[in-house]
Amino acid sequence: MLLPKKIRNICAAIPLLSKSNQDFIRIKRIRHLDSLYEKYSAKTLGLENSVTLDLGCGTIPRNPFQANTQWGIDIREDLDRKVKNVDLTINPIPFEDRAFDYITAFDFIEHVPRIIYAPNCRFPFIQLMNEIWRTLKEEGIFFSLTPVYPFKTAFSDPTHVNYITEETFQYFNDSSRLATTYGFCGAFKVLEQYRTDTHLISILQKMKV
Repeated sequence: MLLPKKIRNICAAIPLLSKSNQDFIRIKRIRHLDSLYEKYSAKTLGLENSVTLDLGCGTIPRNPFQANTQWGIDIREDLDRKVKNVDLTINPIPFEDRAFDYITAFDFIEHVPRIIYAPNCRFPFIQLMNEIWRTLKEEGIFFSLTPVYPFKTAFSDPTHVNYITEETFQYFNDSSRLATTYGFCGAFKVLEQYRTDTHLISILQKMKV
């Protein structure tokens, strides 16, 4: 018996709908980050007097690349631990141009809105990427670890407002710079991308414009 066309189309879609989340992510999976940290560490790169900034750092700024000096930004200030209180949705990074060899963001950028309308239309995620580019030294490293679509960790937290895919950072890549349409004025090279079980790991390098 020949099924109606509408039913045949639904049946044809079932195999795609039943695919696991793993099938939607094409990038290589990594289980341990230590080798990645070592590859880009200050010692490996031969950096002297290196400085790192950790966005959304909590109580203690992370320093995975073993820079000489570490700073952090969070909603709570602790200057004894070099943590500044800044809301990066509406404010710039409070440091001068080319201040850092590294900027890291662990489970942070998913909290930065893509667009807001108060009082005017703005693109906070784009503006944050501008600030990261501005405050990195030439060829500085931006390291991001964030929940990735389509895993439920990207959506389950009600404060997650920025949904990242494996292709998101290509908008800031120096070869395309697609985000310039929305006000991005820098350029990054996407050096490497991996994923853990549910998170995307992206390593970007600041490039000249």
